Amino acid sequence: MEYIIEMLNITKEFPGIKANDNVTLRLRKGEIHALLGENGAGKSTLMSILFGLYRPDEGVIRIRGEEVDIANPNVANSYGIGMVHQHFKLVESFTVTENIILGIEPKKSWGRIDIQAAAKRVEEISQQYGLSVDPHAKIRDITVGMQQRVEILKMLYRDAEILIFDEPTATITPQEIDELMKIMKSLVAHGKSILLITHKLSEIKKVSDRCSVLRKGRYVGTVETIDTTEKQMAEMMVGREISFKVDKKNSEPGDVTLAIKNLSVKNNRKFNLINNLSLEIHAGEILCISGVDGNGQSELVEAITGLRNIEGGTISLCGKDLAHRSIRERTLAGIGYIPEDRHKHGLVLDFNLEENLALQTYFQAPLSKRGIIDFDERYRMSERLIDEFDVRCNNRSSTIVRSMSGGNQQKAIIAREIDRSPALLIAAQPTRGLDIGAIEYIHKRLVEERDAGKAVLLVSFEMEEVLNLSDRIAVIYEGEIMGIVDADKTNENELGLMMAGIREGGAL
Repeated sequence: MEYIIEMLNITKEFPGIKANDNVTLRLRKGEIHALLGENGAGKSTLMSILFGLYRPDEGVIRIRGEEVDIANPNVANSYGIGMVHQHFKLVESFTVTENIILGIEPKKSWGRIDIQAAAKRVEEISQQYGLSVDPHAKIRDITVGMQQRVEILKMLYRDAEILIFDEPTATITPQEIDELMKIMKSLVAHGKSILLITHKLSEIKKVSDRCSVLRKGRYVGTVETIDTTEKQMAEMMVGREISFKVDKKNSEPGDVTLAIKNLSVKNNRKFNLINNLSLEIHAGEILCISGVDGNGQSELVEAITGLRNIEGGTISLCGKDLAHRSIRERTLAGIGYIPEDRHKHGLVLDFNLEENLALQTYFQAPLSKRGIIDFDERYRMSERLIDEFDVRCNNRSSTIVRSMSGGNQQKAIIAREIDRSPALLIAAQPTRGLDIGAIEYIHKRLVEERDAGKAVLLVSFEMEEVLNLSDRIAVIYEGEIMGIVDADKTNENELGLMMAGIREGGAL
């Protein structure tokens, strides 16, 4: 069997943790090979070693049968290895072409950069692989999905033959995911070989040829995707049986917790994105705002939490007007918020876990007395939440949050917000980029909040999550609610039509 990449007996240790423990991975030429594992299983570390970002403590790497030493990403590029990182590495004020040629700029005879020649080459590659990217567009003006295509073009411009995709669907819409799958198949048809890191079992089944599984830094096994069910792969990943169905009883909604009436909100370009929107959420229910990304979900959540000013209308929580209150006043009134971007809005990455768990309550008793922080009490609170919410970290309360896996970062945010027992818990993309085990846990905690009589506002692009977790679903399109349906009385087709702007019942 011809292998283009062999990573043999790779071990990599960081202070307090063995990220890779004697891992072997082999990539065949012309295949899409998925790498599956829980958050913190060692997938990204293994790929970072292949790309030259880390050096292995033990083990060897062979490319086309030849043992190599990949000291840095430039060496990886020289061997035809390219990587699309989960968090894109692009300069927002530069054009597509300027980003792609950064570091290898083509020069004219008198030393100036030949942007026209580069843009022409970028356009040729874009057309060859069906990427449809404008080489002259600025990064800040294109969608996240298009930015991802720019990262792919960066690899292709450098003649990469081995392409690493690190969680490529974590931040793009369902439509963009389908397009990415087609692009991957096109790349393989043109002779490329792909290593795909993902948590999403449906995507692995749809696009990959083989799948290797890591668990707690160790190699579990490799399977042929076509012969293996999603359930079998999930059990290999977490080491136990997984339930794909959210376990919940019928909701028992109570009084209105959040009432929004005639709300109008402008987007970042100062255009009215939300016009005259009204919505009610009851205690004891999970209501999901569903729709294609960019239709006002983020602006609506920001308006409720106080991150964005409103142009008109009212927002009330348990009968109290919050429309012009500060963020802290809204938090103290009973709003909990699990933000869409945990790094930007959920955590202070260079603080330790104890400090992050106290961000919402450090100024209140029992964590503070007469304006002085009680560090012993804060430590006890942190240790309690770590145990209660199963937050896995090397040094418990003193762990720097930046060093934690995405799933455990998300568990920390959920612990902090739920522990305050808010009347309204807003969960925006709460499982984005997480593995099946973490998703199962987070769904369980959200249902427990609902069953405790709290109102849960869920925002999700994952159709399976929308249908399984919600009690009611409000579909938003261009800032308007197209319809509100019961989750157990609808289907993907009806929701899809409303997402496209066709109102409940079929009217445009």
